[in-house]
Amino acid sequence: MWESESEYGDGVISSSKHGVKTDEFERRDQSWHVATDIPSDVLVQVGDVSFHLHQYPLLSRSGKMNRIIYESRDAALNKIVLDDLPGGADAFELAAKFCYGIAVDLTTENISGLRSAAEYLEMTEDLEESNLIFRTEAFLSYVVLSSWRDSILVLKSCEQLSPWAENLQIVRRCSESIAWKACANPRGIRWAYTGRPTKISSLSWNEKKESSASKKQQVPPDWWFEDVSILRIDHFVKVVTAIKVKGMRFELIGAAIMHYASKWLPGLMKEGVTEEASNSSWRGGLHMIVAGTKEDPLGIPIREQRMIIESLISIISPQKDSVTCSFLLRLLRMANMLKVAPALVTELEKRVGMQFEQATLPDLLIPSYNKGETLYDVDLVHRIVEHFLVQEQIEPMSPSNQALSYEGNPRSNPPNAKMTVARLVDSYLTEVAGDRNLSSMKFQVLAEALPDSVRTCDDGLYRAIDSYFKAHPTLSEQERKRLCRVMDCQKLSMDACMHAAQNERLPLRVVVQVLFSEQVKISNAIANNSLKETVESHYQPMVLARKALLEGTPQSFQEGWTTAKKDINTLKFELESIKAKNLELQHDMENLQRQFDKMSKQKQSSAWSTGWKKLSKLTKMTALENQDIGSQMPTSAEQTRMTARRWRNSVS
Repeated sequence: MWESESEYGDGVISSSKHGVKTDEFERRDQSWHVATDIPSDVLVQVGDVSFHLHQYPLLSRSGKMNRIIYESRDAALNKIVLDDLPGGADAFELAAKFCYGIAVDLTTENISGLRSAAEYLEMTEDLEESNLIFRTEAFLSYVVLSSWRDSILVLKSCEQLSPWAENLQIVRRCSESIAWKACANPRGIRWAYTGRPTKISSLSWNEKKESSASKKQQVPPDWWFEDVSILRIDHFVKVVTAIKVKGMRFELIGAAIMHYASKWLPGLMKEGVTEEASNSSWRGGLHMIVAGTKEDPLGIPIREQRMIIESLISIISPQKDSVTCSFLLRLLRMANMLKVAPALVTELEKRVGMQFEQATLPDLLIPSYNKGETLYDVDLVHRIVEHFLVQEQIEPMSPSNQALSYEGNPRSNPPNAKMTVARLVDSYLTEVAGDRNLSSMKFQVLAEALPDSVRTCDDGLYRAIDSYFKAHPTLSEQERKRLCRVMDCQKLSMDACMHAAQNERLPLRVVVQVLFSEQVKISNAIANNSLKETVESHYQPMVLARKALLEGTPQSFQEGWTTAKKDINTLKFELESIKAKNLELQHDMENLQRQFDKMSKQKQSSAWSTGWKKLSKLTKMTALENQDIGSQMPTSAEQTRMTARRWRNSVS
């Protein structure tokens, strides 16, 4: 009746020490019965399935069963309910068979559930040597983790075992095993993997022989994309995180993220199916194995799609070219549609701004999901342009700009990145100009977001403004003038000037500016060339074009232009009169200045010099007078006598 047996090998385990002798379990409706003559004394209920078993084989292997049975207040306990057992009825069936000594075949499909059930049932070495926990751990370590295929399939089977699989480190160990193998040198890969079918071509026998000989060296660097893409998003994030730690190239990680997104986000791809998308729809290898358990991506609920987008945004490498700008914009479109967390949307917008010069117009036409708003999300594009300008200022000072690409070439922004973005914005404005709900203020703010210096030609901006005028015929004259101030008439080409001169939607003032700027450009071009022959050969077409430009102008504009010319001539006459008066004033000013200089020189001469000059004149005049009246002067005696008389008279 009782036997002692233990066996482990090739994934088959069995142990019947102190167990009831039996060879199999029998299934009757929703119940399992042990094929033995001894009646069962305990009923174990797992979900909807009942197991009619014996207490002793369970007590010898399971610590949880010991505790439930011996610690129960009911001495005659004959029913145990285990609704929270990980792995469900299938895992408990295998654990019960192990307790009865029936051989259990361990596979990649049941190992994670059986390992979790063994932990739940506390089937440790304290109760019996080589118990179920030891057996399942050995199979995981020596069989599963050493195989590429088994590691992925076991990780896939852990999706229904949270949090047991995480707590038992099954997810972490499988993720690290996958990461190590994914980072291996492709030339050293010796294991099978899911790949795309090679195209059959008519090769000669020698070519087929050479290709067969070099088959091991033809493993592509993205060989692991297909296999990893079957994982659930949280497990995929763990694998990618482990791969980053191992040091894989960031552009290869980005390619894996884009491949995964194309599988699990059906609305992410464009309507047109590309060759790559059609090839990626092929499923072989691991995909065929899990085809019955994997849900079709088209049936993914919105909540899960939102979680996938948020997870993918969080694991995109910070390097500039890790993923394409087109992928980022399509991811941004879905993020807005599914109401992803605003912080992640802002982060995604910044990532788009880092490589905005790589964007295309179709990917930029992101709908606005707010009711009553514009057809396209113009505010979103404006924020991306602002992020691009900020990044352009930061990037030259950033050391990451000096990083080397995979080919060894230095990474840097092309010198005309701003010009490329300017052309893209002009094309976007032309496309969204037809929206009747687009206000002129939003249109103008986006048009003025870029500096004027980035546009060498304003033809695209003129085309956008004209399209906006065409779609909004009720604009006031003031609004038209305000929008026309955005463009520079001097940056318009000859074709644009020809069109503007005949465009009745433009204000008359703008048409006059266009004609005047074109005339100035032709005059300057002729004035800067001294050779008459060169002038005739190079600028005659421009003169003829200007003549055709004037002839093609509508009659209303021609009359306005004639009136404007009369006003200009009147202004010129008044200007000449003002110039003549100005010359007269300048002449008077010069006379006054000379008189002022003379007066200032006289004031600067000293008083002493003036006094001495007067004294010298007085001396000369005295000398002459002395010579004339010298004979009339009295003698000394007479002079003395006169002086004494004068003194006496003064005393008296």
